[in-house]
Parts: sequence; C-alpha cells; structure tokens
Amino acid sequence: MQEAENTTLMCDKCKVYLKPAKTTLSYLGNNFFTELPRCPVCGQAYLSEELAKGKIAEVEKLLEDK
Repeated sequence: MQEAENTTLMCDKCKVYLKPAKTTLSYLGNNFFTELPRCPVCGQAYLSEELAKGKIAEVEKLLEDK
C-alpha cells in the first residue's frame, strides 16, 4: 500500500482509496476489534508503523507475559 502526498491512503494492488472498516486482529488465540483503513476491494488492512510499534506491541507483550 502506498501513501499519497495528501496523506490519503490507497491500496497499491487495487488502486482504490482505503476506507475505515471494523477489523479483527488476532494474536495468541485472542481477538481484538478495531477500526482500521481497509481496501474495499481486496480487504487488505493498513497498520501504521506508529500503531504497530506502539499499541499493538504493548498488547503483544502483555499477552506473552500471561
């Protein structure tokens, strides 16, 4: 996926703009629901580096420590 100059996200594969959609994330058998930018054609979700290294990393660590 690529990010356009105006910070609007576009799916690199389908060439359509991503739209916020309810998304299920799974880790170690646990499911989490959140809204993420997703391609309305192929369903690919976009995780920003900030989200991946921040909140998601925190949740992974908490689950691994259980």
